[in-house]
Order: sequence, then C-alpha cells, then structure tokens
Amino acid sequence: MAPQQPSSTEEQTGELDEPESEGENQGPGPPSDQDHPATCEAPDGGWGWVVLVATILVLALTLAFPACIGIFYLDLQEEFNASNSETSWVPSIMTSVLHAGGPLCSVLVERFGCRATVMFGGVLSGLGMVVSSFSHSIVHLYITTGVITGLGFCFSFQPAVTILGHYFVRRRPFANAMSSTGTALGLCTLPFLGDYLQSKLGWRGSFLVLGAVLLNCCVCGAVMRPLRPRKPKKSEVMSNSPISPGKKGCVPGICQILASFLRKHMAFDLFSSNLRFRVFSLGITWMMLGFVVPLIFLVPYASADMDPSRAALLLSILGFVNIFVRPPAGVLFSLSWFKGRHIYVFSVALLINGLSNSICCISASFNVLLIYVLIYGLSMSVVGSLMFTVLMDTVEMSRFPSALGLLSIMESVTLLIGPPLAGLLVDRTEQYTYMFLACSISVALSALFLMVSFYWLDSRDAAQKNSLPASGSPAKPAINISTDCQYSSVPTNGDKTNNPSSEA
Repeated sequence: MAPQQPSSTEEQTGELDEPESEGENQGPGPPSDQDHPATCEAPDGGWGWVVLVATILVLALTLAFPACIGIFYLDLQEEFNASNSETSWVPSIMTSVLHAGGPLCSVLVERFGCRATVMFGGVLSGLGMVVSSFSHSIVHLYITTGVITGLGFCFSFQPAVTILGHYFVRRRPFANAMSSTGTALGLCTLPFLGDYLQSKLGWRGSFLVLGAVLLNCCVCGAVMRPLRPRKPKKSEVMSNSPISPGKKGCVPGICQILASFLRKHMAFDLFSSNLRFRVFSLGITWMMLGFVVPLIFLVPYASADMDPSRAALLLSILGFVNIFVRPPAGVLFSLSWFKGRHIYVFSVALLINGLSNSICCISASFNVLLIYVLIYGLSMSVVGSLMFTVLMDTVEMSRFPSALGLLSIMESVTLLIGPPLAGLLVDRTEQYTYMFLACSISVALSALFLMVSFYWLDSRDAAQKNSLPASGSPAKPAINISTDCQYSSVPTNGDKTNNPSSEA
C-alpha cells in the first residue's frame, strides 16, 4: 500500500526510481493506459497541497509568459529592423510549440516520470531565454525564444497538471480551479517584472534575468514526487513486458507501435467517429486564430498614446480579473443545473469575448482600454474555466487525454499563423484597429459556429429519443407479421403432427 504521508525522506528516494517508471508514467494519458492503473491512491490533501502550489507557480511561469513578450515588442522591432509580421512570429512560435509538443512530452513522462520532465522543462526554457539574450537576428529568436523556450514550457506545464490529477480525485474540481489561477497570477506579475527589467536592463538583460526566473520550474518540479504504487507491480510488469516484439517482423511491428502511439496520444479515430468532438475541435481551432492575438498586441497598441508602464498595467489588471473570477466560476459551473449546458455558457462567453475586441477600435486611451480589459478578462475567465469541462462532456474520460492531444495539435496550427497574419494586417494598414476588428469577427464567428452546431446536435438527439417510443410501436407490427406467419403455419404443423405430446 502506498504511504500517503510525505514526511519520510527514505520514501522520497525510493519513489524516484520505480514508481516514476510505472505508477507515474502515464503523463497526459489516463490512468488506464496500463494494466495496473489504479495502484496509486490519491491522498486528496497532505503533500498534495504542496504539489498544488507548485503547479500554480509552474502555470504562472509558462502559460502566461508568451503574452508578456509584448512588453519587449517595440524593442525587438527596433533592434532587428523587423516588421510587425516578422516580430509577431516570436510569441506565436512559442505558443504554438507549447501546445504542439504534447505528444513528445507524453513520451518523456512515460519514460522518466512527471517530476523529471517538469525539471527538464525548466532547464530547457531557462536556457532558451538566456541564449536569446545573445541573439543577433530575429531568426535566432525564432529558434531560441520560440522553439527551445516553448518546448520547455510544454515539458513543464503538462506534467504538472497531470501529477496534480494523481494527487486529487475527490477534490479534483477544486484543485483544477485553483491551479487555473496560475495563468492569471503570471499575467499579474510578469508584466510588472518585464516592464521594470526593460527600463533598467534593456531587452537583452531582461531576457537573461527572465531565463533565471524560469529555472524556478525546476524547484517546483522537485516537490512533485510521485505516489508509490502497491507492491505487486513487478509481476504485472513481467506479464506486460513480452509484448511479442519481433514476431511479426520489423515493418509491421513499427506500424503497430506507430498506430498504438497515435491512438493513445492523438484521437484521430475519435475525430472521425464522434461528431460532437469534431465540431468542438474545429470550433476551438477556429477560435485560437484570434483569441490570444489581442494579448500580444495590446501593449504595443496602448504604448502609442500612454506610458509603457501604464500599458503593462492593463495586462496586470487582466490577470487580477482572472484570479478573482476563475475559482468562483469553476465552483459555480460545477453545479448540477449546468450539466448539459456547459457548451452554451462557453459559447456565450466566447461570443462576448470576441465582440469585446471591437472596443479597442474606439480609442487607445487608458479608460477605454480599461473597460475592454475588464470585459475581456471576465469572458476569458469563463472560457478558460469551461474549455476542458466541455471537452470532458464531449468524449469519454478514458479517451480524454488522446482527445486533448489531438486538440492541442490542431490549436497549435492557428496559434502559429494567427499573430503573424495580424502583424501583416497591421503592416499593410498601418493601424491596429483593423487587427482588433478582425480578431473580433473571427472569435465571434467561432462562438456562433459552436452554439448553432451543438444546438442542432442536441435537437437531433432529442428528436431521436422522442422517436424511440414511436419506433417501439412499429416494432409490434413487425412481431404481428411474424405471428401471422406462424399462425398460418400452425395448421400445417397440426396436420403433420396430430400427436398431443408434440404440442407440449
């Protein structure tokens, strides 16, 4: 039985080797990925609260970081003589790799465990930012800040969320709601830190210091020790180890491994068979085309009419709104009344979020942008707290990790091309208002697509359920027809066998 008290140092050292490779190796995958999934018991407290705090800090340092690149947006443009489209590739590549690296992250988690993967991600992201401070071209930033740092963020945040699910079962909704405040916490603090460092050290010194700050992901990962599985896992490993590696030849074996990998981490079969998941995936992919773009261009747009520190304050206010709204929203929408209605609340919040971008077209003054940030932050909080809930309502929990993997890959495509397209629009029109208007139209249309599609699917399912009793009554005539046939054949049977024992 797994000891649930994390006070013993002997247990800690023992948990690094065996349990990491067996009880903790599912990564973003469900516990049922192996034949001995439930060998770990979640304490729902105790050391789990330390893991929760560490997860909040990891999310603050990773998911919120791409939006804070906007603090250095104008400096990067001046340093490398780059256009808006060229400069916007830096945060877009970072955000895209952060989502697209999910399958690779899952492989690392299976091999080395969540704790080691989070620490490796911290080292990788910190190294990417440190090397970025010595870049001499915008292409170097694409590789260092975009690919290396983005991949480090992916390796840190996904295992952190995964191990939190192992520590909490009964209190998992509360733990997930609290961990989602990590992104808001990062939006509150990182803009202030970035603006202060930029004014004192410039963008190169700021990247160097931020690289050191990102190394704190290693500290957070160090406390994410795995739960110790029960003892009989060795026999299970022996029974699982001979998976007939070379029976069918090399090429069929590779194809079999590739097919199982795709099924486990990317649910292509689910995408083709589950219409609701297909609609939701397409809607979210469409949404991401303009959802995060305003966060990247808000500070450069506001800096034209106000001090850059006040422009950075807008991002911090957005973070504070998320901190205060997300936990109550998570608790509220977990009530039974909202069951089956999550998608409609999500769509309405997404529609409001999209339409709020048009407020920026009025003016770039602080008061107007403050109203925009408040409305955008409220709707963003609801969207963020419900997105995974809607996905859980759409697919079975056993397929949730693979569905999330495919959704992350699809999101990464639009997250990659969205900011450069917006930057190209700014370069062509020389105004930010058209870009905000395009984001407003894109996000609002994706919300309407989700709302109308799910309403049609619900109406179709309701009609099918109502037709079930009606289809039950035609089932009787079918039986009557067969009884009529039986009835007509009774006399012949009677003629053939007049023996009364045959009737019995």
